[in-house]
Amino acid sequence: MIKAFIDWYLSALADGGYTVVALLMAIESSVVPLPSELIIPPAAHLAVTTGQLSLAGIVAAATVGSWLGASVMYAIARHLGRPVVERFGRYVLISPETLARAERWAASFGPYGVFVARLLPVIRHLIGLPAGLVRMSFLRYSLATLVGSAIWSTVLVVVGVAAGQDSALLAGDLHRVTIWILGLLIVLAMLYWAFVHRRMQRQP
Repeated sequence: MIKAFIDWYLSALADGGYTVVALLMAIESSVVPLPSELIIPPAAHLAVTTGQLSLAGIVAAATVGSWLGASVMYAIARHLGRPVVERFGRYVLISPETLARAERWAASFGPYGVFVARLLPVIRHLIGLPAGLVRMSFLRYSLATLVGSAIWSTVLVVVGVAAGQDSALLAGDLHRVTIWILGLLIVLAMLYWAFVHRRMQRQP
């Protein structure tokens, strides 16, 4: 499944370029389970091996896309409120308990918590909702989102560049991209468990 997505994505990049990166990252910053680890490294790999895109352009497009998606999530939560978010959140696997813990996270740590969340899996997709519910300053929320997303996008670009130096990939063995991505996902899952999940579970 991952290989099929990457094959489609690399083909779409040939026509859509940075716009495709930005749109997919906007989706990634919503509740749709589309990991950024599947978006940025393949684009960086394409940039390194073909010169079709620039690494700086990928980071910029990914950052803007992340901010757009995160801003939509913030606006939905702020203007529609908790009852609507709780009612429809269950359709995207967001339980009221998870939302409540995330809301306490946003209330406790403010923009700093948003910044940290943008660097971690799972919570990065949810942080816009609690930030909107606690009515965090949109300016501060946006700045934290932009900075965090830019750093995270840069990290993933580095992963893509490293993958682009893989001799098998350079020979056209694109399924090796999945090895890099899966390894990164495992590391991120461990970080999420260590720094976010356990802390949120301890919250009353």
